[in-house]
Amino acid sequence: MFFENIPLACGSGGRLTCELIKEVFQSSFSNKFLNELEDAAVIDMPGSKIAFTTDSYVVNPLFFPGGDIGKIAVCGTVNDLSVKGAVPVAISCGFIIEEGLPLKILKEVVSSMKKAAAEANVKIVTGDTKVVERLKADKLFINTSGIGVVKKGIDVSQKRIKPGDLIIINGDLASHGIAVLNARNNLGIKGDIKSDCAPLNGLISYSIIPNGPSCMRDVTRGGLGMVLNEAASSCGYSIEIDENALPVSKPVKSACDMLGIDPLYAANEGKVAVFASEKNALKILSSMRKHKYGKRASIIGRVLPEKKAKVWLKTSIGAKRMVAMPEGEQLPRIC
Repeated sequence: MFFENIPLACGSGGRLTCELIKEVFQSSFSNKFLNELEDAAVIDMPGSKIAFTTDSYVVNPLFFPGGDIGKIAVCGTVNDLSVKGAVPVAISCGFIIEEGLPLKILKEVVSSMKKAAAEANVKIVTGDTKVVERLKADKLFINTSGIGVVKKGIDVSQKRIKPGDLIIINGDLASHGIAVLNARNNLGIKGDIKSDCAPLNGLISYSIIPNGPSCMRDVTRGGLGMVLNEAASSCGYSIEIDENALPVSKPVKSACDMLGIDPLYAANEGKVAVFASEKNALKILSSMRKHKYGKRASIIGRVLPEKKAKVWLKTSIGAKRMVAMPEGEQLPRIC
């Protein structure tokens, strides 16, 4: 790494985040579970497998169109478990509260968490609370961890991705990142722009898992561009996506064009990228479109046979360009 002090960009979910994880954390904590570097670790237990994940949420502002820090905390943990084929069972939550936070706001966040947990049919079973002095935190930080049960015979992993697999996304990209940016900076961008924050365990368990995916990934920080680069690096094959097939709503596309943001790198909080054989992918697509969180599902690309671990974008004018791993911070504090 080329820096002595940690820059903000190390929290972006891009290349610098990967370098920090590998150089500092993976080098110290290396084990077969951690080294998979996926959304959750799948751990062998006597007679079963469990998935385990943890995440911290530092979004600013705390409330925005379509969601809030509490809803994200529950949905993000549920989704990280679900993309490993697990049925989420229990969540922990830790609150770091800045002195002076209005009690009303904390109650609203907790109420939102309760509602999201009920939709996901998961229980918040344990937690911790800390209050720090003024200016020692930004109003409220939340950490959640989750445990899920992986049913026998389910095995989804980036290493199972193979040439010919198609790639499906369950709906419009970039709405979360743009909604948060618009709310934080009072940009006044018009149109129906809301966060896509949602628990995806229902969509995954009923629409995707029964139809045999090779791999699933939760598309959050760093956006789809980051997830596809991680997948290519893990499986060793190149990936090609079609710009014309990428689902982006008109208001979000207009906002991205105005702000100079590539939707491929903007954050999402309710999107799953699915890799599956062509036969299985068509079944998955049909099933997903019947679910409320998959009505805009699209096949956006495929895995190529070339062993170069690159991601390519076929543009709307027929050209081809590489989708690189994002370097720095496009949208700070989006989750």
